[in-house]
Amino acid sequence: MSAKDGRKKPASPAVNLIAGGGAGMMEALVCHPLDTIKVRMQLSRRAKAPGVKPRGFVATGAEIVRKETAMGLYKGLGAVLGGIIPKMAIRFTSYEWYKQMLADKETGRVTSKATFLAGLAAGVTEAVAVVNPMEVVKIRLQAQHHSLADPLDAPKYRSAPHALFTIVREEGFSVLYRGVSLTALRQGTNQAANFTAYTELKALLQRMQPEYADKALPSYQTTCIGLISGAMGPFSNAPIDTIKTRLQKTRAEPGQSAVSRITAIASEMFKQEGARAFYKGITPRVMRVAPGQAVTFTVYEYLKGKLERSNWAFVGGTFEE
Repeated sequence: MSAKDGRKKPASPAVNLIAGGGAGMMEALVCHPLDTIKVRMQLSRRAKAPGVKPRGFVATGAEIVRKETAMGLYKGLGAVLGGIIPKMAIRFTSYEWYKQMLADKETGRVTSKATFLAGLAAGVTEAVAVVNPMEVVKIRLQAQHHSLADPLDAPKYRSAPHALFTIVREEGFSVLYRGVSLTALRQGTNQAANFTAYTELKALLQRMQPEYADKALPSYQTTCIGLISGAMGPFSNAPIDTIKTRLQKTRAEPGQSAVSRITAIASEMFKQEGARAFYKGITPRVMRVAPGQAVTFTVYEYLKGKLERSNWAFVGGTFEE
């Protein structure tokens, strides 16, 4: 707290790096299988047929395990872990920076509108800086239908670094930013809804429990409000995420603009698979994102509290206590 005005000092970039990175790694390890199932469902092109129900998330997951072993659910995890620390560090650091920039200059108060805009800007920032390249690599790995139990079933992409090298060599560096506008829109709306809901619910619980007005809520309460806030984004932007996944999985046609490709993908989906196709993978996505945010906020708040209480600082390129 500032001695002059009682304002709470925002977490330092070093704290955000450690706390955000640790939270992101835990979230990825716990929730990645659901993301793989979501991607496979979104890439499924089963057309509408009378009396034929689309394959659900349980059946999709069971098929992956049966054909590709349980480790098939973790395809693309290397790409996620490689980007999760900078992603979370950028998310929380940029959110705090945007929030302070939008705060009232005299009182330091941050309105709900400012929280929403800060979350939106933080989501766009992380999308451009880290998320889009990471997801292009991850989706290519997750889309491979090979069995990890069969050494003769050699995939095109053997690992995240190999996939990155192969994609850039064959298709150019710019392919890593294919669908960046959709990723930015998805991440922006996700984090705007996420941070706004989390902040409002946290403030409500602190008002209801005065003993926690100036300190962290119990972990179980942080988990609950993280779960609720995490579910907000997927329901609001599922069509964006589905179109983005298909866009990033396929090669670009010569002379075709990004807008025309997005329009063509959306038109083909609606014509061949119906409106429900835009919500393919929504169940595993909510099941992955909501618990993921619960894990992220719980671990982040816990690690941030530990670091701030132990007075860690980043000085001259090294951590000092």
